[in-house]
Amino acid sequence: MRKSTLQNSLLVLLLLSTVLACKTKKTIVKTPDVAVVPEVNRKKAENLVLLKRKDIPFNTLSMKGKVSLDMNGNVNNVNITIRIQKDQKIWASITAIAGIEVARALITPDSVLLRNNLQSLAVKKPFSYLNSFTNKQVTFKMLQSILTGNTIAEFTNDQAELNSNAGVFTASGTQGELAFRVLFNTLLKTGELNMNEVRAAKALKVVYSDYQQVTDALFPSVIKINSVSGTKKTNLAFDFSKIERNVQLDYPFTLPKRFEIIN
Repeated sequence: MRKSTLQNSLLVLLLLSTVLACKTKKTIVKTPDVAVVPEVNRKKAENLVLLKRKDIPFNTLSMKGKVSLDMNGNVNNVNITIRIQKDQKIWASITAIAGIEVARALITPDSVLLRNNLQSLAVKKPFSYLNSFTNKQVTFKMLQSILTGNTIAEFTNDQAELNSNAGVFTASGTQGELAFRVLFNTLLKTGELNMNEVRAAKALKVVYSDYQQVTDALFPSVIKINSVSGTKKTNLAFDFSKIERNVQLDYPFTLPKRFEIIN
């Protein structure tokens, strides 16, 4: 029971980990109804380069906002802060409306550390622990791309099928047992990501919208995630109110002696 409680309270951090500390007015970049993009070469390699150039470059990212979590009809609204050091670590903190930190996580390419502050419980696992919730082919860099709306390397390579209609691209294909489909909007940014593993009855859909300027790059301030794993359904709706790029960040994570590490 305690393990189940911990996993439920931290599922936001586990699956896709993406509060209102300082609410600012968003300047949304409107997605054109008709594609306004430079004339592109028909060669797939050149088109893939074009899409990847729209990725937001960063050394660090800080995202703060609200998230609504619906797990099989049980809805909770909390605040979340996510900090990313590119290719090295993802730190996240979930805070209740009253300002009390409920949970914290630190994810690296090799490990997953989670703690439930309310129950003094913790999980210490290898990164592969996340694959039991998602797909065995999900890597740290893939998780990082999902959280930032950047292109996923495994889905935008020579093996992917890339189609274009009036400058709007769709990438699709398979990666092992995983089938994927990525729809890019007229800003050449990811608009929708679909991942399906039929044999394991797992599916993930991510919709990105309300792109805003973060210095000289675009970042989705609204991310909606629908996840199905067997009979379990999880819906997440992120609304980021503050996004900062390449700022000095800390990633504090300790396990006080009172915490019990569970398997």
